[in-house]
Amino acid sequence: MSTTIRMPEVLANVTEAAVQKWLVAAGDEIAVGQPFAEIETEKAVVEYTAETAGTVLELLVAEGDSIDVGAPIAVVGTEGESVEGQPSAPAAESAAAPSASSAPEPASAAPSAESSTPSASAPTAASAAVASGGDAPSAASAPARGDTDDPSAGRRFISPLVRRLAREHDLSLDAVQGSGPDGRIVRRDIEALLTGERTAAPAAPPSSAPPAADSAQAAPAAPRGSGAEPELVPHSRMRKTIARRLTESKNQVPHFYLTADCRVDALLAMRAEINAAGTVKVSVNDLVVKAVAGAFRDVPEANRTWTDDGMLQHASVDIGIAVSLDDGLVVPIVRDVQGLSVSALGAQIADLAERGRGGKLRPDEMEGGSFAVSNLGMFGTQSFSAIINPPQAGILAVGAASTRPVVVDGALEVGSVMSVTLSADHRAWDGALAARWLAAFVARIEHPLTILA
Repeated sequence: MSTTIRMPEVLANVTEAAVQKWLVAAGDEIAVGQPFAEIETEKAVVEYTAETAGTVLELLVAEGDSIDVGAPIAVVGTEGESVEGQPSAPAAESAAAPSASSAPEPASAAPSAESSTPSASAPTAASAAVASGGDAPSAASAPARGDTDDPSAGRRFISPLVRRLAREHDLSLDAVQGSGPDGRIVRRDIEALLTGERTAAPAAPPSSAPPAADSAQAAPAAPRGSGAEPELVPHSRMRKTIARRLTESKNQVPHFYLTADCRVDALLAMRAEINAAGTVKVSVNDLVVKAVAGAFRDVPEANRTWTDDGMLQHASVDIGIAVSLDDGLVVPIVRDVQGLSVSALGAQIADLAERGRGGKLRPDEMEGGSFAVSNLGMFGTQSFSAIINPPQAGILAVGAASTRPVVVDGALEVGSVMSVTLSADHRAWDGALAARWLAAFVARIEHPLTILA
């Protein structure tokens, strides 16, 4: 008997995903644990492995199409078996749509596709119907024009995301030819429609006001720029997630900030000696992350995070490293930093950064941690404040080391100084605790041999 493979919930709080790339084709024999597809979520690209052995009978979703978690994506069975009776992706969506006789739902009760409410399991048919906006006759939740569920009028298969976008932009889908499986209207179709409407927008008609008698008043108005229309670039899933999570962080986490300047002449000299003597190159950021772990050894009570049930005291120092991407960032976690040598730590950070930029991080490599480090010093930024990445309790923003005047024993000198700003969660850290931790970090940086201990 054939088995329907459904879109997995590869990461927590993800309600929609896309098959970025199929790793199998119809007719292929697969085994349990074999790479099946690359699933793209708003957070990362995750390799999904097969949980059923057999022959791939049919792939129901085209590469790049976004569908709800729990929707069918493929059918696996025995070679030569008929797939009749198995739901296709559009059919599953049709089954999930509410009937015209169902009671209207208020618009405010329908969660959006970007809802941050955690989902413990794949969406049921009822929840999928609500997420798609429903077919209730109210003005706020009415379906997009051209979206009909009347079989006699011809069923038009439209993804939930497209339904929402069509309602938001008041677009008619009557003339849209879907490019998805079985003519399904997918996101790229509505994006093309939006682009076409912007291109076809008529220019503003010339003013019909009579000319003024005063020649000064009759002078033409100054042009308002080049006249080029701005381009609407659709948000990526990652950009939407960054916007949602950081907005939640600033709204829900009480941030406070402490800033310190570190004299780093000795640190830079030690780094030069390490790199001259060894085969593995060590960066300033590697030493900074190691100093962060050392500060948690000096002030272990700071290694904690807030939960509603109580304070979570961590035994291991697990630190997130902010990695910049072309259109966003990821924060992979380095585990047990206090137990790693500087060279081993540098190798792990480099590996995580490379795989993060390639979209190859595993879900477990982006979860957890009690603290994070964001370093913009390589861009010449002198100082900045970073936003905490929940559930972590703090993040250290590291600026560039620059030559500045410093006072030593009452005398003016020239030295290399690095500014850092600590963003702390006031629910987990009080001001005095944060000040003690930051002082311990500065002491490690200014006496760099303690970083290697």
